[in-house]
Amino acid sequence: MATVELTAENFDEVVGGSEMVLVDFWASWCGPCVQFAPTYEKSAQKHTDIVFGKVDTEAEQQLAAAFQIRSIPTLMIVRDGVVLYAQPGALPEAALEDLIEQARKVDMEDVRKQVAEQASEQQA
Repeated sequence: MATVELTAENFDEVVGGSEMVLVDFWASWCGPCVQFAPTYEKSAQKHTDIVFGKVDTEAEQQLAAAFQIRSIPTLMIVRDGVVLYAQPGALPEAALEDLIEQARKVDMEDVRKQVAEQASEQQA
């Protein structure tokens, strides 16, 4: 599957409507972003059950600001609406593949339980 261009208009629909989404925050002037792009595209072709999205931080400045993107490229993994990973830096192919496998293995029931516990603690 090819990568999906994410915008303020389609972000919630795409990310909220998919079990697992990788989001690459990038810009055309960013050397590491350009170097990471082929690795990201290759992974998108390999993992057709995952949505691979790209946010052009120049065109989507509000979206980048909403996620407090301070450095690019930044990779974010969202699974069942929960951000599991968000870190800046271009990853080599092996590290990206390992990260995807780790995200697949996360017990989302446990994650939702932890999120609920944190929310109740903050209300107390």
